[in-house]
Amino acid sequence: MLKENLASYIEKEQKEKGTALIFEKEKEYLEMTDSDSADGFTIGNEGDRFREAYLERGDKETEEILAEESPDFLEKPISYFREHKREFVYMESKWFDVIGADAVSLEVDDVFGNYDIMLGLKLQKKYQKYLKDSLDKGLEGSGDAYDLMFDSGEGIWNLNFSLDALPGFHGGLSVGEAYSLVYGFLFNLAEGAQSQQG
Repeated sequence: MLKENLASYIEKEQKEKGTALIFEKEKEYLEMTDSDSADGFTIGNEGDRFREAYLERGDKETEEILAEESPDFLEKPISYFREHKREFVYMESKWFDVIGADAVSLEVDDVFGNYDIMLGLKLQKKYQKYLKDSLDKGLEGSGDAYDLMFDSGEGIWNLNFSLDALPGFHGGLSVGEAYSLVYGFLFNLAEGAQSQQG
């Protein structure tokens, strides 16, 4: 899972580019796991993690693509979605692949006005208890801060959670900072699942 995905990413990047770009989170994980992949990489600035990501802005009602966005969109304040409540942003990134997540969407909930995160998590069904326990502990607030459902057809967990419930969240974040916060949380989930695996 995480260990294998990260090792595969590093190996591929080293073959193609001579070095692999990783960030502090991955470096700490590699050092902790005594991985053979713990050298031959460059440490990047966290603010640049999603510079190569694919971004789409869409309409929540029609799911019509409004625009493909450049990395500059990541600099916009997250409050953009309070001002444009009918819109969402969809992001695909190699970093989500590393942690076993499908694309991650961000929008403002029409009813409660919270920032919502929606994604697919590539973990087996047997991780249900681990996931629920981790979400209960990792998200601030009551158990209604998330929805988790296993899709047996796709073999993934559909996870929706309130970004507002993540420790470290505040309304002054940029879109990129919000995605980095989400990434850190999902990385920790993947790391915990890896340790459950043995």
